[in-house]
Amino acid sequence: MTGLTVFGRYIFRGNLPILSLAVAGLLGVPAALAADLPEFVELSGGTFLMGEDRIYREETEIHQVTVSPFAISRTEITNAQFREFVEETGYVTSVEKPLDPADYPGVPEELLQPGSMVFAQPAGAVDMGDIGNWWRYVAGANWQHPTGPESNIDGLDDHPVTQVSIEDARAYAKWVGGRLATEAEWEFAARGGLSRKAYVWGDSYDPAQGWKANSWQGQFPTDDLADDGYHATAPVGQFPANGYGLYDMAGNVWEHVNDWWVPGHPASAQTDPSGPPMKLAVRFASSATGPMTVVKGGSWLCAPNFCLRYRPAARQPAEGHIGSNHIGFRIVRDIQ
Repeated sequence: MTGLTVFGRYIFRGNLPILSLAVAGLLGVPAALAADLPEFVELSGGTFLMGEDRIYREETEIHQVTVSPFAISRTEITNAQFREFVEETGYVTSVEKPLDPADYPGVPEELLQPGSMVFAQPAGAVDMGDIGNWWRYVAGANWQHPTGPESNIDGLDDHPVTQVSIEDARAYAKWVGGRLATEAEWEFAARGGLSRKAYVWGDSYDPAQGWKANSWQGQFPTDDLADDGYHATAPVGQFPANGYGLYDMAGNVWEHVNDWWVPGHPASAQTDPSGPPMKLAVRFASSATGPMTVVKGGSWLCAPNFCLRYRPAARQPAEGHIGSNHIGFRIVRDIQ
């Protein structure tokens, strides 16, 4: 039974409901199967204030947005779920393919080989103005080997898949009959019904009250104390859910959304916005990367001293054909 998804209380193949979870249990459908299927939470939609004006400029303007009902996966897509997709379809991810030198003139040959970006924790103090001090392009890094060819994901089935591009995320979403969220849908879901709060749980973060997200403790990028129990990714669902029952909407891994990246929001009210046009995104992109798309939610690498972005309004750009070991995704489905 492959190519299936869990939606509400039913198991679907594509858009066709096959059987309820209750009946599946009576029929003895293996529990491991259900573990490999995205579970969706239905949201009724609504109107909210999107954006933030207290922290980073690219999160402004605050503006009113209305989104229609939709359903969103309760957790980030896991290694096990992505593996099922790859095994059934034979899909090859973006970073497993070599780059065409004709498309990247002047790029060193070693950077044209299949591989991806990997966080490399410095041993001592570095110039914080140069992210090259802690990021490396590693040949052979991919979703099965997230930090390079010597690494693997053995025992990490329940961790979020990483080293996936937005192209890969879209391909998986299409396979299970879904799509990527718009940035507006994602932020609406992340807020969990709270209005104008800094975090998905409220306006403050006091670790003495319990860790609420997988993030970086200590001085980034040199010292991760891992006080929350994790260095690098955590299994999905290890930290408290938000008000909509969604896990890891803050921290763990950044999540791809469908919108093109521009450094800010429009000031006017919107209904079901799909983001800016690509031709506008081109104005804010370099010729080396091309137009970029938005990632949301922060990751295990976010720390207060450098990247305070494990928040619903937080946003950053991501290149279209490459991954990293701190970016993943979740998916949504339309409600008819």
